[in-house]
Amino acid sequence: MTAAAGRDPDHEGGPRAEEDADAGHSRDPGLQPERTWLAWRRTTLSLTVVTLLAARQAVHTGGTAAGVVACALSALVWLGFLAVAQRRALALAAVRPRPLSPRAAAATAGCTVLLALFAVAVLV
Repeated sequence: MTAAAGRDPDHEGGPRAEEDADAGHSRDPGLQPERTWLAWRRTTLSLTVVTLLAARQAVHTGGTAAGVVACALSALVWLGFLAVAQRRALALAAVRPRPLSPRAAAATAGCTVLLALFAVAVLV
């Protein structure tokens, strides 16, 4: 048996191949959606912190008009991301979750980019 390949080259269809096939069927299908759900929650938390820090920065710098507008837009974008994340979390609760739609993926990416741009606007 070769250590690098993890199977016996003389017995390609032997017991080792059957073990590999059985290992694929014994995989817990609930782990991947759970990891994805946790990633969505971490991202939501990160965007919440960024939005709150932008608001804090806008207030502490005297509240210029551009800062207030950027802060308000940041809050709006954060709410949009929150809606997409909540919808995705509900979809992941299904037995067989559907893949993320291109529209939701574009909305998520757009919210992230817009939030970064608004954060820069608050700092400038």
